[in-house]
Amino acid sequence: MNIDLNYTKNILKNLLITPSPTGYTKNIINYVENEFKKLGVTTIITKKGALIATIKGENDEQHRTLSAHVDTLGAMVKEIKANGRLKLSQIGGYDWHSIEGEYVKLITSDQKQYAGTVVLDKASVHVHGSKTDKSDRDENSIEVRLDEKVNSKEDVEKLGISIGDFVCFDTRTVITDTDFVKSRHLDDKAGVSILLSIAKYIKDNNITIKYTTNFFVSNYEEVGHGSSASIPEKTYEFIAIDMAAVGEGQSSSEYKVTICPKDSSGPYDYDLKNKLVNISKENNLNYAVDIYPHYGSDASAALRAGWEIRAGLIGPGVDSSHAHERCHIDSLINTIKLGILYLENK
Repeated sequence: MNIDLNYTKNILKNLLITPSPTGYTKNIINYVENEFKKLGVTTIITKKGALIATIKGENDEQHRTLSAHVDTLGAMVKEIKANGRLKLSQIGGYDWHSIEGEYVKLITSDQKQYAGTVVLDKASVHVHGSKTDKSDRDENSIEVRLDEKVNSKEDVEKLGISIGDFVCFDTRTVITDTDFVKSRHLDDKAGVSILLSIAKYIKDNNITIKYTTNFFVSNYEEVGHGSSASIPEKTYEFIAIDMAAVGEGQSSSEYKVTICPKDSSGPYDYDLKNKLVNISKENNLNYAVDIYPHYGSDASAALRAGWEIRAGLIGPGVDSSHAHERCHIDSLINTIKLGILYLENK
């Protein structure tokens, strides 16, 4: 199976460097839509702003749907302090210490952009001494220092900055010569690049898939309701492609595709899980089976919303999830292959 790795890498890099915290995803949805259209895949945009791309299969009465989410962690301006610094409200779940020192881009409601840095309110050792180490990292101590000449709330407001403006973290994306991808927001832009790579392989090789397949790119997953609506009505199997959690006590790996039988929302479909495992075994894919205790997916959201589907979860291994993430291209390749083999399978 000849996967176009240059395509996958280029798509992934472009996705990673495009800001898209939950609630600010229109630009990146448009980018993904254009990429599907280049492949000759029909698309629609849902009322919630998600994207559905569809490839017809031999059976158009039962659909398979693969999902990935394009929204990421981020923040909003919660308060403009009297000294011109900004307090933040989190978008998605992450530890405050994981963003300390990060460069950010602030985007106003009229699309002005300003640079800044996430800092501790007592960041200087020469001023505060040992208090810098003992301070809690939370919504009260973490703030944004703008790269503008501002010394008051009024100075900030004159720039057009207001409560509710989006704050996007610098991803610092690097793809190394050894094929490691180091970046924030591999969760789940790696998954979106996998969807596009699967679609490209099917189109490039003129493959007729068994069932009509929808590629559902959701935009509210990080806040829990990404694919809770607008799933194509004929869907009978739904597989979320999202990052696999790598770390102590986990069997997931940065080099493997992981099949998840259970996460914090409960078990996924038993027969579908076994099908995915058997496909991986029969085709000598480098795979793992793993359970995630602190994790939910688009498949979870669909089930909670009452969709009558058989749901599964697979994905590439990502280290340091919701922090400074890393994966290897091998895990993307194995996930792409499993996706293609699944769509070819009865």
